[in-house]
Amino acid sequence: MINKKYLVAFFTLIFFIVSSSVAIAQTPLTLEESVDIALKNSFVLNIAKEGTKSATAQKREALTGFLPKLSTSYSYRRLNEEPYVQLPFPPGEMTTGTRNNYNWNIEARQPIFAGGGIIANYMANKIGEDVASIEEKARYQDVVQEVKIAYFDVLRAQRVLEAADQSVKMLEAHRNVADNYFQVGFIAKNDLLHAEVELANGRQTLIRAQNAVDMAKSKFNTLLKRRIFEPVEIVDILNYQPLEQSLEECLAIAKENRPELKVAALKAEQASKAVWMARSELFPSLSLVGNYARFGDEASVSGSRYQDAESWYVMAVASWNFWEWGRTKFRVDASKARENQAIESSKEINDQITLEIKNAYLLLREAENQIVVSEKVIEQAEENFRISEERYKERVSTSTEVLDAQTLLTRAKSQYANALGDYNINYAKLQRAMGIIAP
Repeated sequence: MINKKYLVAFFTLIFFIVSSSVAIAQTPLTLEESVDIALKNSFVLNIAKEGTKSATAQKREALTGFLPKLSTSYSYRRLNEEPYVQLPFPPGEMTTGTRNNYNWNIEARQPIFAGGGIIANYMANKIGEDVASIEEKARYQDVVQEVKIAYFDVLRAQRVLEAADQSVKMLEAHRNVADNYFQVGFIAKNDLLHAEVELANGRQTLIRAQNAVDMAKSKFNTLLKRRIFEPVEIVDILNYQPLEQSLEECLAIAKENRPELKVAALKAEQASKAVWMARSELFPSLSLVGNYARFGDEASVSGSRYQDAESWYVMAVASWNFWEWGRTKFRVDASKARENQAIESSKEINDQITLEIKNAYLLLREAENQIVVSEKVIEQAEENFRISEERYKERVSTSTEVLDAQTLLTRAKSQYANALGDYNINYAKLQRAMGIIAP
């Protein structure tokens, strides 16, 4: 028999675990937490990180060009007969070697001068590492921007849904009043039918608003790499914070911080190093070579009666390919062309970013003005609806006037929610355009 006390303790523990799990699951996500989840799970950011690792490895590979190269070889050669020479006097043959020949060589080769190609290659790969690191930062900012946009889209859709839900409740209340008036003969049936039609339209608008919320949440879950149907509860931070910078200040900030501008400048510099590498082939190369060898007629390479077991030498080697039918010149010309391409691309990116910032800035100001206007319109629409509803209850106005006032109020609230959403989304886009976006 199991003790009842243990059973009670066991089920109590299970209850607390389940309750804690539910509480954690229902805790709304903040924007910072959402961004952290997306950054941890982002495939795009993982790809960029691997690109940085690859660039770092390439830089280290280029560094090895300065260091000596060590190589070794072991060979075996068997002759058809022992080598010999003919002696004129006394006539006969003299053996000069062995049929079995084993050789073991160790060689060290240190480059002394390569026309600047080695250092140019290292500098180009070092720039490539910087480019990859900055591109990783750009992908980081892309993920932050996407999460912010999705986050504010959910909040905006929820605000519009709230307005649609309030509209349906007001339409239901008005329909009930109209039905009571019709029952006692105060209004015609057309007025009641008008109220019924507007209520049906309001319910249809509510369904569309609910679908918009579901789609916004699904996109949000997709960005965070969560299950698409997972419940989404987020902290409502949809508010208005005035922008303090002018357009000129935004452009100046972008020139200092925008990752794409830095990448474009670095790629132009990297292309100039490629020109340097191509030109290095016009010069001779100089290397220092050291060699140590062992020989023998057995696998132990311990010498033979005809040759010592070991030998070594040190030599300087200079080589120069002075004629290859213009191959090096054509390579230099191609590298120069790619350098010019990189320079022109840098200028084009600068113009594109300037246009991007101006577009985001103007859209932000437009949404800002819409917020101010919508706030006033809501106040006026609420007062208009209140007066129309009171007049209708006193039977000095028609149902149409009340429904029109209610439609104006719903539209004003929806426009305000959309303006707030547009403002926060365009603020995030402007921050990304300036290269300063952060959670």
